[in-house]
Amino acid sequence: MAAIARPIRLISGFITVGMWTLGSRLLGFVRDILIAAFMGTGPVAEAFFIAFSLPNLFRRFFAEGAFNTAFVPMFSKKLEAGENALGFARDAFAALATVLIVLTLLAQLAMPWLVLAMAGGFAGDVRFELAVDFGRVAFGYILFISLAALLSGLLNATGRFAAAAAAPILLNVVLIAMLLIAETDLAAGAAFTIDSAGPGDDLTGLRHGTLLSWGILLAGLAQVALVWTAASRAGFRLIPRLPRLTPEMRQLAIIMLPAMLAGGVVQINLLVGRQVASFFEGAIVWMSLADRLYQLPLGVVGVAIGVVLLPDLSRRLRAGDGAGGRYALSRAGEICLALTVPAAVALCVIPVPLVSVLFERGAFEASDTAQTALALAAYGIGLPAFVLQKVLQPLYFAREDTKTPFRFALVAMVVNGVVAIGLAFVIGFVGAALATSVAAWTMVWLLARGRRSMGEVAMFDDRYRQRLGRIVLAAMVMGLSLVIGATLLAPALAAPGLRYLALAALVLGGLAVYGLAGQALGAFRIAEFRDALRRR
Repeated sequence: MAAIARPIRLISGFITVGMWTLGSRLLGFVRDILIAAFMGTGPVAEAFFIAFSLPNLFRRFFAEGAFNTAFVPMFSKKLEAGENALGFARDAFAALATVLIVLTLLAQLAMPWLVLAMAGGFAGDVRFELAVDFGRVAFGYILFISLAALLSGLLNATGRFAAAAAAPILLNVVLIAMLLIAETDLAAGAAFTIDSAGPGDDLTGLRHGTLLSWGILLAGLAQVALVWTAASRAGFRLIPRLPRLTPEMRQLAIIMLPAMLAGGVVQINLLVGRQVASFFEGAIVWMSLADRLYQLPLGVVGVAIGVVLLPDLSRRLRAGDGAGGRYALSRAGEICLALTVPAAVALCVIPVPLVSVLFERGAFEASDTAQTALALAAYGIGLPAFVLQKVLQPLYFAREDTKTPFRFALVAMVVNGVVAIGLAFVIGFVGAALATSVAAWTMVWLLARGRRSMGEVAMFDDRYRQRLGRIVLAAMVMGLSLVIGATLLAPALAAPGLRYLALAALVLGGLAVYGLAGQALGAFRIAEFRDALRRR
């Protein structure tokens, strides 16, 4: 029973994180719908998306990336063994804060070069100056969100998932508020200009971009305040203090360095994609909105599993519970594929209705829909791979092995660069999105191949293997139903008063078909999801 009890808790934690993440992603849709409507795909929108991506790029190192990859297993082990986990967390908090403050100050000076590193195609036009201005304001977000991620990792390791999962909602709430304030100001006749703008420059949404940049900073402060309060109530009150170079901090740095390098490789992949997109007018926005759509299932499923599975596997390895670890890993993989394979099929077969209904309004036109849909389908191909990475990587991180994933990430980086740059000459910016998916599948293959020497805990069980093909078949049946449904509902999907209901009917119909097909084929049992919800 002990082997089963914790996986039940893992599933419950996954549902908690997933539900809060779903709320955040839905609000993120509202945010991006408003951005597309108010700002379109012009220079201001492109500059804002690059500025917003700068702190998000570095957070992969210091937030849910390298730092937490090293911190969570060490903290979990100290907590399990009663070895002053609070003192370790305080030292880590101080060290991380110090590094981030220095990084933020340096970034203010280096912002022009950072923008060019992200989007070389901006050089020589108004997008460059806008991105530098927005970036200097927004970059401070890295300090707050990284400290919030450390506190979130601490809470997750103690089995408290709600506050950490709820924190991202604050970002979208604040940004939506800023967009509405900007729109209200413009309606009242407020003007906003930039001195270097030429008569041909389209500065639609400049007021919105400026307020959004400040909103990012404000949201980061709100997020860290929420999880700091939750951690304090849980008995982990982390007070700012001068950093100390203790043996534990040295060990943390040693474990973190390969993960940081691996995170750097991942960011190079993203940089390649953005660099390619920056040379195609409007492509930064198209790819960003496509990214938002495929990030919904990735965030709800993949991130939730990664957050819950890493501390769980760390505890099991310390306790020598190989059978329980295998069960937890297999159920995590099963849930991920059961939810993301149909999502990937949907993104590939009905990208135009999804993008059109969600984003096509105001300054976002039909031509923008077509381009965004192409990027979305390319991302959809890699969706299951992105999620499987979240399942397989904790096998390495729980053993404090960050070097092996780094080597695999290097290979994936080369694959991404070759495919993205090569395809850019053939299919334009879509090649960058497709390269991301190809690199993700390469990474999954390497992670799966490398786990063979880890023993029982790293192997999926017979139930997982039996259900995998059935999940794929059920998703294909659903995909066919979506194509038929989209054809029949085409007039309604284009009608302003009906398209929301039509899209809802299409998606719900696809879900119903998938549920029935999955149940009939034995891909899953509906009762299993119902039981998991009851055990929350």
